[in-house]
Amino acid sequence: MTKKEIVKAISESCGLTQLKTKEIVQKTFEAIIDTLVEDPRHRIELRNFGVFEVKKRAARKARNPRTGERVDVAEKYVVTFKPGKEMEERVLQLEQQELNQPPQPTNVESSTPAAPAQPVTPQPTAPPVIPPHPSQLGTPGGQTQPVSNPVSSTEHSN
Repeated sequence: MTKKEIVKAISESCGLTQLKTKEIVQKTFEAIIDTLVEDPRHRIELRNFGVFEVKKRAARKARNPRTGERVDVAEKYVVTFKPGKEMEERVLQLEQQELNQPPQPTNVESSTPAAPAQPVTPQPTAPPVIPPHPSQLGTPGGQTQPVSNPVSSTEHSN
């Protein structure tokens, strides 16, 4: 959800203009940021919602995912959010609902359930080995030598 969508939902719910609601939402966000930066505790606790807090992250070693090279990451301040009890409970209910309900079909027009997915057999990545053509066997250069018949012609005459 974007800030614009939040503004629209609140303005419709409260009967305010979107312009006035946008101003209120923006002022709320600014107050949160200002308090986190200026308050000595760097903490905002909103009951039944959660806690925003600025914490110092210690310097550490990391790895560049492209090169695998080890790099030093300097210490820095980060904003953390810990959801409140009510938010945790509502998210847990959402999770439980999804676990208890069968998956919904994605195609709204179709009323028949989709066939279960079949496992995909991995395809070979190497090209198949093709044996050489018989004309390529024999002497170097691909020429073949005539094969002499091991049975003599005199044995066949009767």
